[in-house]
Amino acid sequence: MSRLSQPVRVDPQAVAVERDGAVLTVRLDRPEARNALTDAMVAALRTALENAATDDAVAAVVLTGTGSAFCAGADLSRFDAAPDGRRFRFESHRLTELVGLVERVEKPVVAAVNGIAVGLGVQLALACDLRVGGVSARFAFTEGRLGLLPAHGGVGRLVKLVGLARARDLLLSSATIDASQALAAGLLTEVVPDDDLSAAARGLVERALARAPESYALTKRLLLVAANADLATVTSAEAIGQSLLIGTDDHLEGRQAARERRTPQFRGR
Repeated sequence: MSRLSQPVRVDPQAVAVERDGAVLTVRLDRPEARNALTDAMVAALRTALENAATDDAVAAVVLTGTGSAFCAGADLSRFDAAPDGRRFRFESHRLTELVGLVERVEKPVVAAVNGIAVGLGVQLALACDLRVGGVSARFAFTEGRLGLLPAHGGVGRLVKLVGLARARDLLLSSATIDASQALAAGLLTEVVPDDDLSAAARGLVERALARAPESYALTKRLLLVAANADLATVTSAEAIGQSLLIGTDDHLEGRQAARERRTPQFRGR
């Protein structure tokens, strides 16, 4: 696998991608606008995630922002034009698909939350497998102050992550919570000093990569099924997934490594 020493700009309008070994960092790079997503950034971010999902040289993804913000959501200029319900619904669906794409990448996807996350930025962070925040991290549920509500799965995803009572508190009070509060609520996996954020994200990636790749991928898929299905459906899906994994070389290697009390060397097959 090659190692890139310089960032590669996927899009000149503010999404930067850099690969360090097998770990791809996707950085929202519009700090002057707190990394608010333009249409071009949405397209570039989608391309970066799709490429990561299908590139065998990429084992994991870190999503973060440049400067003092993770992501201030979709650029509010999209609301400046005269309302057109059909166009708005189409564009909204595109943003919903982007958030869903983060969940569908069958590799570890870690959010390194630097500073504020608002609106779509919250949804992107919550769609990641794991989330580490710097002490400056904040989550703002302030859509109600704009006469709006969390979209793109924002209400449903939050309820599933933190429960109805906590989600009600956050959304109906238009709360902004800091890193320690987000950790207590389950929105962050851990909190570290801002200067240690990149290293901490890499640590979460390395822990995730200790799993066999196919096991990780199927478990990630099953977690999504489990959040939306009854127990009988989930157990059937578990049995199907397990029946696929027991025939893999990585399962054989895992069993052998356990017997020999050594670290397994998984190959993703």
